[in-house]
Amino acid sequence: MEKHDGPDSGKVRFDDPWYDALASGWGELDSTGAPAPTVPPARGEQEDRTARAADVYLEVQRSAAFQEVRSRYRRFVVPAVAVFFTWYVGYVVTATTAPDFMARPVAGAVNVAMVAGLGQFLTTFLFTWAYARHARLRRDRAALDLRWDTQELTRNVAGGDR
Repeated sequence: MEKHDGPDSGKVRFDDPWYDALASGWGELDSTGAPAPTVPPARGEQEDRTARAADVYLEVQRSAAFQEVRSRYRRFVVPAVAVFFTWYVGYVVTATTAPDFMARPVAGAVNVAMVAGLGQFLTTFLFTWAYARHARLRRDRAALDLRWDTQELTRNVAGGDR
């Protein structure tokens, strides 16, 4: 009977494809048998690239194209949230302060509260559809162009392909 190194044998198998300690730099031993220290990347060069990439993002954030995308977003979202929040709070306040009105029958066993409650679901779906349509027609193209420009700028700063 062959003995295999199983999970409870306590021994690490380095030929295990799920064990990538050596690939990550962990688990390697130096000449004394102690774990070898990991070598940090060259900090100056890495920090310089990060700083230059951060400058690119700040430059893009200050650009007219970015401000236009944000402005289009706000012009839709702020009024939509205000309308939806007012509608929702109006429903809750009416349900608590005017129960007789909400209990008024509309058709058979369906009353005003049921219609208004279903209206909450309907307006949620309508606002979702309107948001997706607005994003597709007014922002997506500009945002993708901006993203492409940003990636090109950061690629140039990083010094090649990433």
